Amino acid sequence: MASEDITKLAESLAKTKVGGGQLSFKGQSLKLNTAEDAEEVIKQIEEFDGLEALRLEGNTVGVEAAKVIAKALEKKSELKRCHWSDMFTGRLRSEIPPALISLGDALIAAGAQLVELDLSDNAFGPDGVRGFEALLKSPACYTLQELKLNNCGMGIGGGKILAAALKECHRKSIAQGKRLALKIFVAGRNRLENDGATALAEAFGIIGTLEEVHMPQNGINHPGITALAQAFAVNPLLKVINLNDNTFTEKGAVAMAETLKALRQIEVINFGDCLVRSKGAVAIADAVKEGLHKLKELNLSFCEIKRDAALTVAEAIEDKTELEKLDLNGNCLGEEVCEQLHEILEGFSMASVLGSLSDDEGDEEEEEDEEEEEEEEEQQLKERGAEEQGSLTPKKIFDSQASTPVPSPPVDVATFLAFPSPEKLLRLGPKCSVLIAQQTDTSDVEKVVGTLLRISSVFKDEAPVKTAVHETTDALMKKAFSSATFNSDAFITNLLVHMGLLKSEEKIKTVPSLYGILMTLNHMVQQDYFPKSMVPILSAFVTKDQGQQLLNLSMGKCKLFKNPTVQVKQPFLV
Repeated sequence: MASEDITKLAESLAKTKVGGGQLSFKGQSLKLNTAEDAEEVIKQIEEFDGLEALRLEGNTVGVEAAKVIAKALEKKSELKRCHWSDMFTGRLRSEIPPALISLGDALIAAGAQLVELDLSDNAFGPDGVRGFEALLKSPACYTLQELKLNNCGMGIGGGKILAAALKECHRKSIAQGKRLALKIFVAGRNRLENDGATALAEAFGIIGTLEEVHMPQNGINHPGITALAQAFAVNPLLKVINLNDNTFTEKGAVAMAETLKALRQIEVINFGDCLVRSKGAVAIADAVKEGLHKLKELNLSFCEIKRDAALTVAEAIEDKTELEKLDLNGNCLGEEVCEQLHEILEGFSMASVLGSLSDDEGDEEEEEDEEEEEEEEEQQLKERGAEEQGSLTPKKIFDSQASTPVPSPPVDVATFLAFPSPEKLLRLGPKCSVLIAQQTDTSDVEKVVGTLLRISSVFKDEAPVKTAVHETTDALMKKAFSSATFNSDAFITNLLVHMGLLKSEEKIKTVPSLYGILMTLNHMVQQDYFPKSMVPILSAFVTKDQGQQLLNLSMGKCKLFKNPTVQVKQPFLV
Protein backbone atom coordinates (compact mmCIF):
# COMPACT_ATOMS: atom_id res chain seq x y z
CA MET A 1 0.00 0.00 0.00
CA ALA A 2 1.56 3.32 -1.10
CA SER A 3 2.33 5.92 1.55
CA GLU A 4 0.00 8.46 -0.07
CA ASP A 5 -2.82 5.89 0.13
CA ILE A 6 -2.12 5.36 3.82
CA THR A 7 -2.25 9.11 4.38
CA LYS A 8 -5.56 9.33 2.53
CA LEU A 9 -6.96 6.46 4.57
CA ALA A 10 -5.82 8.05 7.82
CA GLU A 11 -7.55 11.30 6.83
CA SER A 12 -10.75 9.43 6.11
CA LEU A 13 -10.59 7.57 9.39
CA ALA A 14 -10.14 10.86 11.21
CA LYS A 15 -13.69 11.64 10.06
CA THR A 16 -15.00 8.44 11.61
CA LYS A 17 -18.04 9.10 13.77
CA VAL A 18 -18.08 7.52 17.18
CA GLY A 19 -20.85 7.76 19.74
CA GLY A 20 -23.73 5.99 21.37
CA GLY A 21 -22.15 2.60 20.82
CA GLN A 22 -21.86 3.31 17.10
CA LEU A 23 -18.72 3.23 14.95
CA SER A 24 -19.31 4.75 11.53
CA PHE A 25 -17.23 4.66 8.36
CA LYS A 26 -20.23 5.75 6.33
CA GLY A 27 -19.59 7.37 2.97
CA GLN A 28 -15.80 7.48 3.24
CA SER A 29 -15.20 5.68 -0.10
CA LEU A 30 -12.62 3.40 1.49
CA LYS A 31 -11.18 0.79 -0.89
CA LEU A 32 -10.41 -2.16 1.32
CA ASN A 33 -8.93 -4.92 -0.82
CA THR A 34 -6.26 -6.57 1.32
CA ALA A 35 -5.64 -7.21 5.00
CA GLU A 36 -3.18 -4.32 4.95
CA ASP A 37 -5.78 -1.95 3.53
CA ALA A 38 -8.09 -2.75 6.43
CA GLU A 39 -5.56 -2.35 9.26
CA GLU A 40 -6.79 1.04 10.43
CA VAL A 41 -10.45 -0.04 10.26
CA ILE A 42 -9.64 -3.13 12.31
CA LYS A 43 -7.81 -1.04 14.88
CA GLN A 44 -10.83 1.22 15.31
CA ILE A 45 -13.10 -1.81 15.76
CA GLU A 46 -10.80 -3.57 18.23
CA GLU A 47 -10.37 -0.46 20.36
CA PHE A 48 -14.08 0.30 20.50
CA ASP A 49 -15.57 -0.96 23.76
CA GLY A 50 -19.27 -1.74 23.77
CA LEU A 51 -19.67 -1.70 19.99
CA GLU A 52 -23.41 -1.90 19.23
CA ALA A 53 -23.63 -0.55 15.69
CA LEU A 54 -21.17 -0.71 12.80
CA ARG A 55 -21.68 1.42 9.70
CA LEU A 56 -19.72 0.34 6.62
CA GLU A 57 -22.01 1.74 3.91
CA GLY A 58 -20.51 3.77 1.10
CA ASN A 59 -17.21 1.87 1.01
CA THR A 60 -15.97 -1.17 -0.91
CA VAL A 61 -14.80 -4.30 0.92
CA GLY A 62 -12.98 -7.19 -0.78
CA VAL A 63 -12.74 -10.82 0.24
CA GLU A 64 -9.39 -10.57 2.08
CA ALA A 65 -10.33 -7.35 3.85
CA ALA A 66 -13.65 -8.88 4.91
CA LYS A 67 -11.82 -11.83 6.49
CA VAL A 68 -9.66 -9.67 8.75
CA ILE A 69 -12.53 -7.33 9.64
CA ALA A 70 -14.51 -10.44 10.54
CA LYS A 71 -11.70 -11.58 12.82
CA ALA A 72 -11.97 -8.30 14.73
CA LEU A 73 -15.74 -8.72 15.02
CA GLU A 74 -15.47 -12.15 16.64
CA LYS A 75 -14.95 -10.44 20.00
CA LYS A 76 -17.82 -7.96 19.63
CA SER A 77 -20.68 -9.80 21.31
CA GLU A 78 -22.62 -6.59 21.96
CA LEU A 79 -23.02 -5.75 18.26
CA LYS A 80 -26.72 -5.29 17.45
CA ARG A 81 -26.93 -3.24 14.26
CA CYS A 82 -25.06 -3.88 11.00
CA HIS A 83 -25.48 -1.01 8.53
CA TRP A 84 -23.75 -2.67 5.59
CA SER A 85 -25.54 -1.28 2.56
CA ASP A 86 -23.59 -0.26 -0.56
CA MET A 87 -20.30 -1.73 0.62
CA PHE A 88 -19.32 -3.79 -2.41
CA THR A 89 -19.12 -1.10 -5.09
CA GLY A 90 -17.04 -2.22 -8.05
CA ARG A 91 -16.67 -5.78 -6.78
CA LEU A 92 -17.17 -8.87 -8.90
CA ARG A 93 -20.37 -10.66 -7.98
CA SER A 94 -18.35 -13.76 -7.12
CA GLU A 95 -16.47 -11.80 -4.43
CA ILE A 96 -19.55 -10.87 -2.43
CA PRO A 97 -20.77 -14.26 -1.08
CA PRO A 98 -17.42 -15.25 0.50
CA ALA A 99 -17.08 -11.77 2.03
CA LEU A 100 -20.57 -12.02 3.53
CA ILE A 101 -19.90 -15.55 4.78
CA SER A 102 -16.79 -14.36 6.65
CA LEU A 103 -18.64 -11.47 8.28
CA GLY A 104 -21.66 -13.63 9.13
CA ASP A 105 -19.54 -16.39 10.66
CA ALA A 106 -17.83 -13.79 12.85
CA LEU A 107 -21.17 -12.54 14.21
CA ILE A 108 -22.20 -16.11 14.99
CA ALA A 109 -18.87 -16.84 16.71
CA ALA A 110 -19.14 -13.63 18.75
CA GLY A 111 -22.56 -14.62 20.07
CA ALA A 112 -24.00 -11.36 18.78
CA GLN A 113 -27.76 -10.80 18.96
CA LEU A 114 -28.67 -8.64 15.99
CA VAL A 115 -31.59 -6.25 15.96
CA GLU A 116 -30.98 -4.75 12.51
CA LEU A 117 -29.28 -6.08 9.38
CA ASP A 118 -29.11 -3.77 6.36
CA LEU A 119 -27.52 -5.12 3.17
CA SER A 120 -29.37 -2.86 0.74
CA ASP A 121 -27.87 -1.60 -2.51
CA ASN A 122 -25.46 -4.51 -2.81
CA ALA A 123 -26.01 -6.09 -6.21
CA PHE A 124 -25.20 -9.61 -5.08
CA GLY A 125 -28.03 -11.41 -6.90
CA PRO A 126 -29.48 -14.75 -5.79
CA ASP A 127 -26.08 -16.32 -5.10
CA GLY A 128 -25.35 -13.47 -2.69
CA VAL A 129 -28.26 -14.56 -0.49
CA ARG A 130 -26.31 -17.77 0.10
CA GLY A 131 -23.64 -15.56 1.64
CA PHE A 132 -25.77 -14.59 4.64
CA GLU A 133 -28.11 -17.60 4.67
CA ALA A 134 -26.24 -19.27 7.56
CA LEU A 135 -26.29 -16.03 9.54
CA LEU A 136 -30.07 -15.72 9.16
CA LYS A 137 -30.56 -19.28 10.42
CA SER A 138 -28.27 -18.79 13.41
CA PRO A 139 -28.97 -17.64 17.00
CA ALA A 140 -27.45 -14.28 16.04
CA CYS A 141 -30.70 -13.49 14.20
CA TYR A 142 -33.26 -14.89 16.65
CA THR A 143 -33.54 -11.31 17.95
CA LEU A 144 -33.70 -9.67 14.50
CA GLN A 145 -36.31 -6.93 14.20
CA GLU A 146 -35.31 -5.15 10.98
CA LEU A 147 -34.13 -6.82 7.77
CA LYS A 148 -33.36 -4.49 4.86
CA LEU A 149 -32.44 -5.89 1.46
CA ASN A 150 -33.49 -3.15 -0.93
CA ASN A 151 -32.13 -3.18 -4.48
CA CYS A 152 -30.05 -6.35 -4.24
CA GLY A 153 -31.19 -8.13 -7.40
CA MET A 154 -32.15 -11.27 -5.49
CA GLY A 155 -34.56 -12.51 -8.12
CA ILE A 156 -36.96 -15.42 -7.68
CA GLY A 157 -34.21 -17.81 -6.59
CA GLY A 158 -32.86 -15.43 -3.96
CA GLY A 159 -36.37 -14.77 -2.67
CA LYS A 160 -36.95 -18.49 -2.16
CA ILE A 161 -33.63 -18.97 -0.35
CA LEU A 162 -34.38 -15.96 1.86
CA ALA A 163 -37.88 -17.23 2.68
CA ALA A 164 -36.57 -20.68 3.62
CA ALA A 165 -33.90 -19.12 5.85
CA LEU A 166 -36.44 -16.95 7.65
CA LYS A 167 -38.71 -19.94 8.28
CA GLU A 168 -35.78 -21.95 9.58
CA CYS A 169 -34.75 -19.08 11.85
CA HIS A 170 -38.30 -18.87 13.18
CA ARG A 171 -38.48 -22.60 13.81
CA LYS A 172 -35.14 -22.74 15.61
CA SER A 173 -35.84 -19.61 17.63
CA ILE A 174 -39.06 -21.10 19.00
CA ALA A 175 -37.21 -24.27 19.96
CA GLN A 176 -34.78 -22.11 21.95
CA GLY A 177 -37.54 -20.07 23.58
CA LYS A 178 -36.52 -16.89 21.73
CA ARG A 179 -39.25 -16.51 19.12
CA LEU A 180 -38.20 -14.46 16.08
CA ALA A 181 -40.23 -11.23 16.09
CA LEU A 182 -39.29 -9.50 12.84
CA LYS A 183 -40.93 -6.07 12.60
CA ILE A 184 -39.56 -4.38 9.47
CA PHE A 185 -38.92 -6.08 6.13
CA VAL A 186 -37.56 -4.15 3.14
CA ALA A 187 -36.93 -5.79 -0.24
CA GLY A 188 -37.81 -3.35 -3.01
CA ARG A 189 -36.36 -3.57 -6.53
CA ASN A 190 -35.38 -7.24 -6.35
CA ARG A 191 -37.27 -8.83 -9.28
CA LEU A 192 -38.97 -11.23 -6.88
CA GLU A 193 -42.00 -11.69 -9.16
CA ASN A 194 -44.86 -14.02 -8.18
CA ASP A 195 -42.83 -17.03 -7.09
CA GLY A 196 -40.42 -15.06 -4.94
CA ALA A 197 -43.22 -13.04 -3.37
CA THR A 198 -45.27 -16.18 -2.68
CA ALA A 199 -42.32 -17.88 -0.99
CA LEU A 200 -41.78 -14.83 1.23
CA ALA A 201 -45.51 -14.66 1.94
CA GLU A 202 -45.30 -18.13 3.49
CA ALA A 203 -42.52 -16.90 5.77
CA PHE A 204 -44.50 -13.77 6.71
CA GLY A 205 -47.53 -15.89 7.54
CA ILE A 206 -45.47 -17.96 9.95
CA ILE A 207 -43.66 -15.03 11.57
CA GLY A 208 -46.79 -12.98 12.29
CA THR A 209 -45.11 -9.97 13.94
CA LEU A 210 -44.48 -7.65 10.98
CA GLU A 211 -45.17 -3.93 11.36
CA GLU A 212 -43.74 -2.64 8.07
CA VAL A 213 -43.37 -4.34 4.69
CA HIS A 214 -41.73 -2.52 1.80
CA MET A 215 -41.62 -4.47 -1.48
CA PRO A 216 -41.98 -1.94 -4.32
CA GLN A 217 -40.90 -2.56 -7.91
CA ASN A 218 -40.72 -6.35 -7.87
CA GLY A 219 -42.77 -7.35 -10.89
CA ILE A 220 -45.42 -9.00 -8.71
CA ASN A 221 -48.78 -9.75 -10.34
CA HIS A 222 -52.09 -10.70 -8.74
CA PRO A 223 -51.12 -14.28 -7.72
CA GLY A 224 -48.19 -12.95 -5.70
CA ILE A 225 -50.21 -10.02 -4.38
CA THR A 226 -52.96 -12.40 -3.24
CA ALA A 227 -50.41 -14.58 -1.43
CA LEU A 228 -49.01 -11.51 0.32
CA ALA A 229 -52.52 -10.38 1.26
CA GLN A 230 -53.18 -13.72 2.94
CA ALA A 231 -49.92 -13.43 4.86
CA PHE A 232 -50.59 -9.85 5.92
CA ALA A 233 -53.93 -10.96 7.38
CA VAL A 234 -52.08 -12.91 10.08
CA ASN A 235 -49.77 -10.01 10.91
CA PRO A 236 -52.17 -7.87 12.96
CA LEU A 237 -49.52 -5.31 13.96
CA LEU A 238 -48.91 -4.11 10.40
CA LYS A 239 -48.64 -0.34 10.15
CA VAL A 240 -47.03 0.20 6.75
CA ILE A 241 -47.63 -1.66 3.48
CA ASN A 242 -45.62 -0.38 0.52
CA LEU A 243 -46.13 -2.37 -2.68
CA ASN A 244 -45.68 0.56 -5.07
CA ASP A 245 -45.15 -0.22 -8.75
CA ASN A 246 -46.34 -3.83 -8.82
CA THR A 247 -49.39 -5.04 -10.75
CA PHE A 248 -52.48 -5.75 -8.63
CA THR A 249 -55.32 -5.59 -11.18
CA GLU A 250 -58.79 -6.09 -9.73
CA LYS A 251 -58.08 -9.60 -8.40
CA GLY A 252 -55.07 -8.54 -6.35
CA ALA A 253 -56.73 -5.33 -5.18
CA VAL A 254 -59.85 -7.15 -3.95
CA ALA A 255 -57.73 -9.71 -2.08
CA MET A 256 -55.71 -6.95 -0.46
CA ALA A 257 -58.86 -5.01 0.42
CA GLU A 258 -60.24 -8.03 2.28
CA THR A 259 -57.05 -8.20 4.30
CA LEU A 260 -57.15 -4.48 5.11
CA LYS A 261 -60.54 -5.02 6.75
CA ALA A 262 -58.88 -7.27 9.30
CA LEU A 263 -55.99 -4.93 10.11
CA ARG A 264 -56.46 -2.27 12.77
CA GLN A 265 -53.05 -0.62 13.04
CA ILE A 266 -52.51 0.42 9.40
CA GLU A 267 -51.05 3.90 9.01
CA VAL A 268 -49.59 3.90 5.48
CA ILE A 269 -50.94 2.22 2.34
CA ASN A 270 -48.81 2.76 -0.75
CA PHE A 271 -50.36 1.06 -3.76
CA GLY A 272 -49.29 3.77 -6.19
CA ASP A 273 -48.66 2.68 -9.80
CA CYS A 274 -50.17 -0.74 -9.01
CA LEU A 275 -52.97 -0.80 -11.61
CA VAL A 276 -55.73 -1.42 -9.06
CA ARG A 277 -58.21 0.13 -11.51
CA SER A 278 -61.68 1.31 -10.59
CA LYS A 279 -63.13 -1.91 -9.17
CA GLY A 280 -60.03 -2.47 -7.07
CA ALA A 281 -60.13 1.13 -5.83
CA VAL A 282 -63.76 0.75 -4.75
CA ALA A 283 -62.89 -2.43 -2.84
CA ILE A 284 -60.03 -0.63 -1.08
CA ALA A 285 -62.31 2.33 -0.36
CA ASP A 286 -64.79 -0.03 1.32
CA ALA A 287 -62.02 -1.39 3.52
CA VAL A 288 -60.94 2.13 4.46
CA LYS A 289 -64.49 3.17 5.23
CA GLU A 290 -65.11 0.17 7.51
CA GLY A 291 -62.11 0.82 9.73
CA LEU A 292 -58.44 1.89 9.48
CA HIS A 293 -58.93 4.80 11.87
CA LYS A 294 -55.19 5.23 12.28
CA LEU A 295 -54.61 5.72 8.53
CA LYS A 296 -52.20 8.56 7.77
CA GLU A 297 -51.41 8.05 4.09
CA LEU A 298 -53.28 6.45 1.18
CA ASN A 299 -51.51 6.35 -2.17
CA LEU A 300 -53.54 5.17 -5.17
CA SER A 301 -51.77 7.28 -7.78
CA PHE A 302 -51.29 6.17 -11.40
CA CYS A 303 -53.67 3.22 -11.01
CA GLU A 304 -56.06 3.83 -13.95
CA ILE A 305 -58.84 4.81 -11.56
CA LYS A 306 -61.79 6.57 -13.17
CA ARG A 307 -64.17 9.25 -11.92
CA ASP A 308 -66.82 7.42 -9.87
CA ALA A 309 -64.27 5.18 -8.14
CA ALA A 310 -62.10 8.18 -7.25
CA LEU A 311 -65.09 9.94 -5.69
CA THR A 312 -65.86 6.77 -3.71
CA VAL A 313 -62.31 6.78 -2.36
CA ALA A 314 -62.65 10.42 -1.31
CA GLU A 315 -65.94 9.77 0.46
CA ALA A 316 -64.44 6.82 2.33
CA ILE A 317 -61.97 8.98 4.27
CA GLU A 318 -64.61 11.17 5.90
CA ASP A 319 -63.86 10.11 9.48
CA LYS A 320 -60.13 9.43 9.11
CA THR A 321 -58.96 12.16 11.44
CA GLU A 322 -55.33 11.01 11.37
CA LEU A 323 -55.07 11.16 7.56
CA GLU A 324 -52.29 13.41 6.29
CA LYS A 325 -52.14 12.55 2.59
CA LEU A 326 -54.44 11.17 -0.10
CA ASP A 327 -52.67 10.68 -3.44
CA LEU A 328 -54.90 10.17 -6.49
CA ASN A 329 -52.59 11.80 -9.01
CA GLY A 330 -52.08 10.32 -12.48
CA ASN A 331 -55.51 8.68 -12.76
CA CYS A 332 -58.27 9.21 -15.35
CA LEU A 333 -60.46 11.84 -13.70
CA GLY A 334 -60.81 15.01 -15.73
CA GLU A 335 -61.02 18.60 -14.57
CA GLU A 336 -64.60 18.36 -13.34
CA VAL A 337 -63.93 15.35 -11.10
CA CYS A 338 -60.75 16.94 -9.75
CA GLU A 339 -62.89 19.89 -8.65
CA GLN A 340 -65.45 17.51 -7.12
CA LEU A 341 -62.70 15.82 -5.12
CA HIS A 342 -61.69 19.17 -3.67
CA GLU A 343 -65.32 19.97 -2.82
CA ILE A 344 -65.89 16.63 -1.08
CA LEU A 345 -62.77 16.99 1.02
CA GLU A 346 -63.51 20.61 1.83
CA GLY A 347 -66.85 19.40 3.15
CA PHE A 348 -64.92 17.15 5.54
CA SER A 349 -62.49 20.00 6.39
CA MET A 350 -59.78 17.80 4.88
CA ALA A 351 -58.91 19.64 1.66
CA SER A 352 -55.27 19.91 2.74
CA VAL A 353 -54.72 16.13 2.62
CA LEU A 354 -55.33 15.85 -1.13
CA GLY A 355 -52.09 15.68 -3.05
CA SER A 356 -51.36 17.28 -6.40
CA LEU A 357 -53.47 16.20 -9.37
CA SER A 358 -51.16 17.79 -11.92
CA ASP A 359 -50.52 14.54 -13.77
CA ASP A 360 -54.17 13.60 -14.17
CA GLU A 361 -54.76 11.70 -17.42
CA GLY A 362 -58.12 13.35 -18.04
CA ASP A 363 -61.60 11.84 -18.27
CA GLU A 364 -61.65 9.13 -20.91
CA GLU A 365 -64.67 9.50 -23.18
CA GLU A 366 -64.82 5.79 -23.93
CA GLU A 367 -63.97 3.66 -20.95
CA GLU A 368 -62.29 0.40 -21.84
CA ASP A 369 -63.88 -2.75 -20.48
CA GLU A 370 -61.81 -3.58 -17.42
CA GLU A 371 -62.88 -7.20 -17.48
CA GLU A 372 -61.58 -7.60 -21.03
CA GLU A 373 -58.30 -5.97 -20.04
CA GLU A 374 -58.03 -8.29 -17.04
CA GLU A 375 -58.63 -11.35 -19.25
CA GLU A 376 -56.03 -10.22 -21.78
CA GLU A 377 -53.47 -9.59 -19.05
CA GLU A 378 -54.28 -12.95 -17.44
CA GLN A 379 -53.60 -14.69 -20.77
CA GLN A 380 -50.36 -12.76 -21.24
CA LEU A 381 -49.33 -13.68 -17.70
CA LYS A 382 -49.96 -17.38 -18.38
CA GLU A 383 -48.06 -17.28 -21.66
CA ARG A 384 -45.15 -15.45 -20.09
CA GLY A 385 -45.15 -17.87 -17.18
CA ALA A 386 -45.02 -20.82 -19.57
CA GLU A 387 -42.10 -19.28 -21.43
CA GLU A 388 -40.26 -18.57 -18.19
CA GLN A 389 -40.91 -22.08 -16.94
CA GLY A 390 -39.33 -23.50 -20.08
CA SER A 391 -36.35 -21.17 -20.07
CA LEU A 392 -35.64 -20.87 -16.36
CA THR A 393 -32.67 -23.06 -15.45
CA PRO A 394 -30.49 -23.21 -12.37
CA LYS A 395 -27.75 -21.62 -14.44
CA LYS A 396 -29.87 -18.54 -15.03
CA ILE A 397 -30.79 -18.32 -11.37
CA PHE A 398 -27.34 -18.88 -9.94
CA ASP A 399 -24.41 -17.58 -11.93
CA SER A 400 -21.76 -19.05 -9.68
CA GLN A 401 -23.69 -22.13 -8.56
CA ALA A 402 -25.20 -23.34 -11.81
CA SER A 403 -25.42 -26.94 -10.74
CA THR A 404 -27.05 -26.24 -7.38
CA PRO A 405 -30.85 -25.94 -7.69
CA VAL A 406 -32.83 -24.15 -5.03
CA PRO A 407 -33.90 -26.81 -2.50
CA SER A 408 -37.56 -27.14 -1.61
CA PRO A 409 -38.08 -25.20 1.62
CA PRO A 410 -38.62 -27.47 4.62
CA VAL A 411 -42.19 -27.91 5.80
CA ASP A 412 -43.19 -27.78 9.44
CA VAL A 413 -46.58 -27.68 11.15
CA ALA A 414 -46.63 -23.87 11.24
CA THR A 415 -45.93 -23.68 7.50
CA PHE A 416 -48.72 -26.12 6.69
CA LEU A 417 -51.26 -24.36 8.92
CA ALA A 418 -50.36 -20.95 7.52
CA PHE A 419 -50.63 -22.06 3.89
CA PRO A 420 -52.27 -25.51 3.77
CA SER A 421 -51.92 -27.70 0.71
CA PRO A 422 -52.08 -31.47 0.09
CA GLU A 423 -48.39 -31.49 -0.82
CA LYS A 424 -47.34 -29.81 2.42
CA LEU A 425 -49.43 -32.21 4.51
CA LEU A 426 -47.80 -35.21 2.83
CA ARG A 427 -44.33 -33.67 3.19
CA LEU A 428 -44.83 -33.46 6.96
CA GLY A 429 -44.32 -37.22 6.88
CA PRO A 430 -45.96 -40.16 8.65
CA LYS A 431 -45.95 -38.35 11.99
CA CYS A 432 -47.97 -35.40 10.68
CA SER A 433 -51.06 -36.37 12.68
CA VAL A 434 -49.12 -36.57 15.93
CA LEU A 435 -47.21 -33.34 15.28
CA ILE A 436 -50.31 -31.28 14.51
CA ALA A 437 -52.23 -32.66 17.50
CA GLN A 438 -49.28 -31.97 19.81
CA GLN A 439 -48.95 -28.38 18.63
CA THR A 440 -52.65 -27.51 18.90
CA ASP A 441 -53.99 -26.18 22.18
CA THR A 442 -57.19 -28.22 22.50
CA SER A 443 -58.37 -26.13 25.44
CA ASP A 444 -58.93 -23.32 22.93
CA VAL A 445 -62.02 -24.14 20.85
CA GLU A 446 -61.23 -21.45 18.27
CA LYS A 447 -57.80 -22.96 17.63
CA VAL A 448 -59.21 -26.46 17.30
CA VAL A 449 -61.80 -25.29 14.77
CA GLY A 450 -59.22 -23.32 12.83
CA THR A 451 -56.84 -26.27 12.69
CA LEU A 452 -59.61 -28.66 11.65
CA LEU A 453 -60.72 -26.35 8.84
CA ARG A 454 -57.16 -26.02 7.57
CA ILE A 455 -56.66 -29.79 7.59
CA SER A 456 -59.96 -30.46 5.85
CA SER A 457 -59.37 -27.74 3.23
CA VAL A 458 -56.75 -29.92 1.52
CA PHE A 459 -59.01 -32.99 1.26
CA LYS A 460 -58.83 -34.89 -2.02
CA ASP A 461 -60.47 -38.15 -2.95
CA GLU A 462 -57.03 -39.61 -3.56
CA ALA A 463 -55.72 -42.34 -1.27
CA PRO A 464 -52.55 -40.66 0.14
CA VAL A 465 -54.16 -37.27 0.77
CA LYS A 466 -57.45 -38.70 1.98
CA THR A 467 -55.67 -40.99 4.46
CA ALA A 468 -53.44 -38.17 5.73
CA VAL A 469 -56.44 -35.87 6.27
CA HIS A 470 -58.39 -38.60 8.08
CA GLU A 471 -55.50 -39.63 10.33
CA THR A 472 -54.61 -36.04 11.19
CA THR A 473 -58.24 -35.21 11.93
CA ASP A 474 -58.60 -38.29 14.13
CA ALA A 475 -55.52 -37.46 16.18
CA LEU A 476 -56.63 -33.85 16.69
CA MET A 477 -60.26 -34.50 17.51
CA LYS A 478 -59.63 -37.58 19.64
CA LYS A 479 -57.31 -35.45 21.77
CA ALA A 480 -59.90 -32.67 21.94
CA PHE A 481 -62.98 -34.73 22.76
CA SER A 482 -61.10 -36.77 25.36
CA SER A 483 -60.04 -33.63 27.23
CA ALA A 484 -62.08 -32.73 30.30
CA THR A 485 -61.67 -29.03 29.52
CA PHE A 486 -62.89 -29.23 25.92
CA ASN A 487 -66.31 -27.64 25.36
CA SER A 488 -68.00 -29.80 22.69
CA ASP A 489 -71.05 -27.55 22.40
CA ALA A 490 -68.91 -24.46 21.83
CA PHE A 491 -66.89 -26.42 19.27
CA ILE A 492 -69.97 -27.30 17.19
CA THR A 493 -71.31 -23.74 17.38
CA ASN A 494 -67.96 -22.25 16.37
CA LEU A 495 -67.59 -24.75 13.52
CA LEU A 496 -71.04 -23.95 12.15
CA VAL A 497 -70.28 -20.24 12.25
CA HIS A 498 -67.07 -20.72 10.26
CA MET A 499 -68.95 -22.92 7.80
CA GLY A 500 -71.39 -20.05 7.25
CA LEU A 501 -74.34 -22.03 8.59
CA LEU A 502 -74.88 -20.03 11.75
CA LYS A 503 -74.72 -16.27 12.06
CA SER A 504 -72.46 -14.58 14.57
CA GLU A 505 -72.61 -11.12 16.11
CA GLU A 506 -68.94 -10.77 15.25
CA LYS A 507 -67.65 -10.59 11.69
CA ILE A 508 -66.27 -14.07 11.01
CA LYS A 509 -64.64 -15.09 7.73
CA THR A 510 -66.28 -18.27 6.49
CA VAL A 511 -64.58 -21.07 4.56
CA PRO A 512 -64.62 -20.51 0.78
CA SER A 513 -65.65 -24.12 0.08
CA LEU A 514 -67.59 -26.61 2.19
CA TYR A 515 -66.43 -29.66 0.28
CA GLY A 516 -63.39 -30.45 2.41
CA ILE A 517 -65.03 -29.96 5.80
CA LEU A 518 -68.12 -31.96 4.77
CA MET A 519 -65.98 -34.85 3.62
CA THR A 520 -64.04 -34.67 6.87
CA LEU A 521 -67.22 -34.57 8.98
CA ASN A 522 -68.39 -37.51 6.94
CA HIS A 523 -65.43 -39.42 8.33
CA MET A 524 -65.44 -37.92 11.84
CA VAL A 525 -68.98 -38.83 12.85
CA GLN A 526 -68.30 -42.51 12.16
CA GLN A 527 -65.47 -42.60 14.71
CA ASP A 528 -65.87 -43.72 18.31
CA TYR A 529 -64.46 -40.47 19.70
CA PHE A 530 -67.23 -38.35 18.10
CA PRO A 531 -70.20 -37.72 20.45
CA LYS A 532 -73.26 -39.17 18.74
CA SER A 533 -75.41 -36.56 20.44
CA MET A 534 -73.79 -34.00 18.13
CA VAL A 535 -75.01 -35.61 14.91
CA PRO A 536 -78.60 -34.30 15.11
CA ILE A 537 -77.25 -30.81 15.72
CA LEU A 538 -75.22 -30.96 12.53
CA SER A 539 -78.19 -32.35 10.62
CA ALA A 540 -80.30 -29.35 11.64
CA PHE A 541 -78.18 -27.12 9.42
CA VAL A 542 -78.20 -29.02 6.16
CA THR A 543 -80.87 -30.02 3.68
CA LYS A 544 -83.22 -32.79 4.63
CA ASP A 545 -81.50 -35.36 2.42
CA GLN A 546 -78.00 -34.47 3.55
CA GLY A 547 -79.20 -34.28 7.14
CA GLN A 548 -80.36 -37.85 6.85
CA GLN A 549 -76.98 -38.77 5.40
CA LEU A 550 -75.24 -37.29 8.43
CA LEU A 551 -77.55 -39.13 10.77
CA ASN A 552 -76.86 -42.37 8.91
CA LEU A 553 -73.13 -41.92 9.29
CA SER A 554 -73.13 -43.32 12.82
CA MET A 555 -74.58 -46.51 11.37
CA GLY A 556 -72.07 -46.62 8.54
CA LYS A 557 -74.71 -46.10 5.84
CA CYS A 558 -73.41 -42.89 4.26
CA LYS A 559 -71.65 -42.49 0.96
CA LEU A 560 -69.59 -39.40 0.13
CA PHE A 561 -71.71 -36.39 -0.75
CA LYS A 562 -71.99 -35.94 -4.47
CA ASN A 563 -73.03 -32.33 -4.10
CA PRO A 564 -71.68 -30.71 -0.93
CA THR A 565 -73.73 -27.53 -1.23
CA VAL A 566 -75.26 -26.77 2.15
CA GLN A 567 -78.38 -24.75 2.85
CA VAL A 568 -79.28 -23.21 6.18
CA LYS A 569 -82.34 -24.60 7.88
CA GLN A 570 -83.92 -23.57 11.17
CA PRO A 571 -81.04 -22.36 13.39
CA PHE A 572 -80.20 -24.54 16.35
CA LEU A 573 -78.68 -22.63 19.24
CA VAL A 574 -76.29 -24.72 21.32
